Amino acid sequence: MEQQPIQVIGGGLAGTEAAWQIAQAGVPVVLHEMRPSRTAPAHHTEELAELVCSNSFGAASSDRAAGLLHTELRSLGSIIIRKADQHAVPAGGALAVDRGVFSHELTETLASHPLIELRRQEVEQIPTDSIVVLTTGPLTTPALSEDLQRFTGLEYFSFFDAASPIVVGESINRDIAFMASRYDKGEAAYLNCPMNQEQYLQFRQELCAAEKAELKDFEQETAKFFEGCLPIEEMARRGEDTMRYGPLKPVGLFDARQGDFREPENKHKRPYAVTQLRQEDKAGQLWNMVGFQTNLRWSEQKRVFRLIPGLEEAEFVRMGVMHRNTFLNAPQLLHPTLQFKQRPMLLAAGQLVGTEGYTAATAGGWLAGTNAARLVLGLPPITLPVTTMIGSLFEFISSASPKHFQPMPPNFGILPELPTRIKNKRERYGVYRDRALADLDNWYSRLLVSAA
Repeated sequence: MEQQPIQVIGGGLAGTEAAWQIAQAGVPVVLHEMRPSRTAPAHHTEELAELVCSNSFGAASSDRAAGLLHTELRSLGSIIIRKADQHAVPAGGALAVDRGVFSHELTETLASHPLIELRRQEVEQIPTDSIVVLTTGPLTTPALSEDLQRFTGLEYFSFFDAASPIVVGESINRDIAFMASRYDKGEAAYLNCPMNQEQYLQFRQELCAAEKAELKDFEQETAKFFEGCLPIEEMARRGEDTMRYGPLKPVGLFDARQGDFREPENKHKRPYAVTQLRQEDKAGQLWNMVGFQTNLRWSEQKRVFRLIPGLEEAEFVRMGVMHRNTFLNAPQLLHPTLQFKQRPMLLAAGQLVGTEGYTAATAGGWLAGTNAARLVLGLPPITLPVTTMIGSLFEFISSASPKHFQPMPPNFGILPELPTRIKNKRERYGVYRDRALADLDNWYSRLLVSAA
């Protein structure tokens, strides 16, 4: 009996990887790409896997988060990473490619595969008569967006991604930062970094003077809708006390080590302003800077935000961003297998599920494509060990707080903590890498044996 092909919608990095993994498993696949019949403002060619921003896949060294993800994907037979390695160009410590040759060869490779049919057409509705992998990326078309919204019944899209930086918890100075919730309501759930007046005014001055990143042309119109989600630097420019009446308000926060600020003898200890960090993951390894959505350049963010007491040595796993984006509320909608909870025969990958970066999109495509093929073949879907970068990334996006979910890049902060704390960052990352690769090798060996 002839197998019904799997439908992959979107020919970016995730869709290209998904289609390849499906075909390599011996299952026919139709890869839908709307270009050239319809174009997106970020694209300039008709090729699959077009790199629309940088030509870099991030740090190449395996003791860096992106590099570890490269290494894991090489072990798993990723077509994207294989072609990236073949068409690499000098880029210091990064894996960067000749983007034109890279995308063209991927297009030719997939188009010539006997089990891959490339259809150049827009898909306006999610097919319901076959297994489907959605990889439509951050610029999903309005028609498909509306259909996806009808299917989920949720207001789940963010059309302008205004996200705050995320900091590694163990890099926060706990001698300065204190745990408390405002007015002692509920369990203490925030880390609070207090500022005196001098520290606050210096911080505001540097924030106002810091260099901003430029929005792309097609993002300019979208930006105006976010008056209610202003960049922290814009708040600073609007007045000396604007931040103190907004996200940095010091009221209702009490450091038990200093005594109750409400008592007359302790009033002089009351902070002039407070930066709050909210727990981002279940283990408390990552902390989100509340209200610090920003359009500053990343180097400026690091410089200025490290002026905040307690964050002088902060390690940032994600910088603040304000750019056009479209992503699902993955914790509410998806299993870590990247299957929709409401419809297990529908999967998603890439930036649409709330991961950031080329390599993360590739990893999502690998997992969604592999699981789609396994569903056709009557095999159970898989997840990877959470000690691997791939496994931890998709565990995170499927289990984070739905209320505060923001897209996440690969980073060591989402991996389970090591049994023994290692203070030296480079050494710590090396141990994370060694554990990840050993666990991946053991897991993959068992998977191959079970499939034999």
